[in-house]
Amino acid sequence: MSLHIANGRWVVWVSFLVAMLFQIMPLPELVAAWRPDWLMLVIIYWAMALPHRYNILTAWLLGVMLDILLGATLGIRAFSMSVVVYVVVLHFQRLRNFPMWQQSLLVATQVAIYNLIVFWVQYVTETASFELSLFYPAFSSLMMWPWIFWSLRRVRRLYKVR
Repeated sequence: MSLHIANGRWVVWVSFLVAMLFQIMPLPELVAAWRPDWLMLVIIYWAMALPHRYNILTAWLLGVMLDILLGATLGIRAFSMSVVVYVVVLHFQRLRNFPMWQQSLLVATQVAIYNLIVFWVQYVTETASFELSLFYPAFSSLMMWPWIFWSLRRVRRLYKVR
């Protein structure tokens, strides 16, 4: 039984790894601004599904790893992801019961907040200018959330992740 639960944990961490690879994958310049925040979407899903296991600490660790992979100032994305996941974990029971269209809107709002926090910290620590393209990932994440939700839920049920 404990081996089965341990295998379920590996499935979650593999999903984080795949999301991180999608996050850093090079894209053509034309579509790079529209890239969904894959890692943020996966973290939000697992924080909603299993908040007692994947929560703020997980978001912080993955944010630090993403900062390292992107060569950004250490801690910017870790802080931003932690804030967003805190809100998700705080309201996970309510979020689970929302219809998919409301969940999508809330996830898009969370991704926009994540990007605004990243921008704000970069503005304070470095030179960053505000552009409307800052909100493109929120819109693409809005479109991708139903597919992420349903595919990860299917994986969770298939591998009995608890």
